[in-house]
Amino acid sequence: MRLPQARLDQVLDRFHQVEARMGAASDGQEIVRLSKEHAEMKPVADAVAALAKARVEIEELASMTSDPEMAAMVADELETLNARLPDMERDVALLLAPRDADENASAVLEVRAGTGGDEAALFAGDLFRMYSRYASTQGWRVELDSATEGDAGGYKEIIATVTGEGVFGRLKFESGVHRVQRVPSTEAQGRIHTSAATVAVLPEVEDVEIEIQDKDIRIDTFRASGSGGQHVNKTDSAVRITHFPSGIVVTSSEKSQHVNRDKAMKNLRVRLHDMQRQAKDNARSDARKSQVGSGDRSERIRTYNFPQGRVTDHRIGLTLHSLPQILEGDLDPMLNALIAEDQAARLADLEAEFS
Repeated sequence: MRLPQARLDQVLDRFHQVEARMGAASDGQEIVRLSKEHAEMKPVADAVAALAKARVEIEELASMTSDPEMAAMVADELETLNARLPDMERDVALLLAPRDADENASAVLEVRAGTGGDEAALFAGDLFRMYSRYASTQGWRVELDSATEGDAGGYKEIIATVTGEGVFGRLKFESGVHRVQRVPSTEAQGRIHTSAATVAVLPEVEDVEIEIQDKDIRIDTFRASGSGGQHVNKTDSAVRITHFPSGIVVTSSEKSQHVNRDKAMKNLRVRLHDMQRQAKDNARSDARKSQVGSGDRSERIRTYNFPQGRVTDHRIGLTLHSLPQILEGDLDPMLNALIAEDQAARLADLEAEFS
C-alpha cells in the first residue's frame, strides 16, 4: 500500500500542534487531555517520520544512479531501503487504520454456563481457568468480582476484572458462544455430549468516560442470600442498581454496602460503555462484515472437541490440534490469528479509503 504523503503530513502536523500546545497550556484538564493524545500519537508520528525519511533517501539515492560512478556505490543501500519500504508502509498503515479506542484497556471477563446443565457449568469453569492461566503468562492481574458455582462443580456464572496493559485488545474476540464436545464423567455409556458456555469481554472504563445522572438510577439495598449458618448475611448490605434509560440492572453482594455500591456503579459504567460500543460496531457492520465479527454474544465462535483433541474457530476457519495446551492457557496461536485477520480487514478499509 502506497500511503499518500499528504496523509502522513497531516499526522506530523497534528503531532507538532499537540506538542506546541502542551508547552503553552495551563489548564490542568487540558494538559491531561493533551498528554494522553501525545502519548497515543508518538508511536504513530515516529513511524511516519521514519517512513518519510526513508522515502526521501530512496529518491536521493535513485537520482544518483544516473551517474555510472555513483550507481555502484549506492546500489546496495538503495536495494536495502527498497526491501524495507513495504514493511514500513504496512506498519504505518496499521497505526493509521481505524483502531479500537479501548485496545489498551483492562477488561471485565464474564463466563456463563449455557445449554448442557452440569456439563456446561464444568466447561465454564474450564474456560475461566484457561483465561486465568493466560492472564498469568501475560503478567495481568485477575480479581474475582462474583461467582455462582455449579451443582457438580464449575460455574453457572463467574465475573472477574482482568487488569493489565492491552487486556481488551488481546481478549476482545473471545466474546461469543464456546461449544464443547466430550464425554462427561457421569456418562456411563461413553457417549459424546455437546454443551456450551458464553463468554463476554467488556472494556473497563474510567469514571470520567461515562456520565450517570442520579435521576436515571434507583439504588436498592437487600439481604444477600448465603449458604446458611455463619454465612447468612444478617444486614441489608447487598446493592442493586437499576438504570432506567437502558434497563440495565446490576448487583453486588459483598459484606460491605459501601464496597457493593462502588462495584455496582463500576459494573453499570462498563455495561453502558459496552452498549455504546455495540451500537458503533453494528453501524460499521452495515458497511462491511468482518470475518472476525464484533463479538456478538449469540454467535457460536469456537468448538472444543475432546475426542479429536482439536479446537476450531468458526469465524476464520482455523483448527488447532492442541486442545490440552490451549486449555492450559496457550492462547497466543489462536489470538494472534484472530488479530491478524482483524488487521487485514482494517488495512482493506484504509486501502479502500485511499483508492
